Amino acid sequence: MKIGIVCYPTFGGSGVLATELGKALAEKGHEVHFITYQQPVRLNGFHANIFYHEVRVPTYPLFDYPPYELALASTMVDVILNHDLDLIHAHYAIPHASAAYTAKQIVKQKTGRSVPVITTLHGTDITLVGRDKTYEPVVTFSINESDAITAVSENLKAETLKHFEIKKEIQVINNFVDVSRYNKKPVAAFRQVIAPHQEKIIIHASNFRKIKRIDDVMAIFNNIHKALPAKLLMVGDGPERPVAEDLARQFGIENDVRFLGKQEQMEEILAVSDLFILPSEYESFGLAALEAMAAGSVVISSDAGGLGEINIHGKTGYTAPVGDVENMSQHAIALLKDEALLKEFKHNAIAQAKLFDIHHVIPVYEALYKQYCRTGNC
Repeated sequence: MKIGIVCYPTFGGSGVLATELGKALAEKGHEVHFITYQQPVRLNGFHANIFYHEVRVPTYPLFDYPPYELALASTMVDVILNHDLDLIHAHYAIPHASAAYTAKQIVKQKTGRSVPVITTLHGTDITLVGRDKTYEPVVTFSINESDAITAVSENLKAETLKHFEIKKEIQVINNFVDVSRYNKKPVAAFRQVIAPHQEKIIIHASNFRKIKRIDDVMAIFNNIHKALPAKLLMVGDGPERPVAEDLARQFGIENDVRFLGKQEQMEEILAVSDLFILPSEYESFGLAALEAMAAGSVVISSDAGGLGEINIHGKTGYTAPVGDVENMSQHAIALLKDEALLKEFKHNAIAQAKLFDIHHVIPVYEALYKQYCRTGNC
């Protein structure tokens, strides 16, 4: 098949999933065309079946805000026509699903062919941005006009049906992880540099937005730090980073907190971790937590959104209500002080991650594509 993938090229979950999906499809022999405004961060290295098409947005004094959605739709039309794509897979409703609808209509007018559009809902495109009355009518329309709709968790499917008048079936296809990539033996020298006195290593990774509750991450680690020797690695970047840095200084733990910025090779960092903290206000799925689990890291998280679907309370880690810092801290400390229990939870985390392994999920997407692919091209 010739598949067009439209996504955000950033470190966020939707971009990561879309890129890893495209790479896996290419490995299976499909021709994959990424259409976005810059090369996705996870799209590294050369593969004969992967193509990247940059969306260029011209600037004119007439526009206060460059019309990215129009440029995206035009680029999709160009790629569909020149590379004879079988379908478009739009990740994240805004603006990708609506732009895909526009491109589909243009191609139909030009050639008479109706190119299928599959839209995958990822999270804040539904729970935050999409529910804004400014965007809701367009979001609802473009989702309903998609040939197929998928959501990354049961929770997100429920939230979508609750807040939008969706007339079509939403198929849940969970986020996935390549367990073989993350289940690595820790590099002893790397761990020694981070924790020279055998301190426990705690990790948080996100885009540092308010919804990630970075202040809770720092408060939880401060409680852990009071109870036992520990180091915190803060992976990522975003608007709340100054808040985290200020709190580290206020708590007097700045020497045991490292801000690593955005990292592409997360598997090497996660391999040395003991505990992963994700106390978010909302997670449609929690891909960062799943990647941590695949690396054998125990997860302490909120119970918001779809997190409870992957982090099993009392087995792979612990969940607590949003904002319950004390509960999360107590569970974290108890685990870190009990080596036998920590080892058991790490084993459980890897076993749980294997349920979401990429090799289980890719065939589900292929089967969905085949329902809409042109006869003879599948």
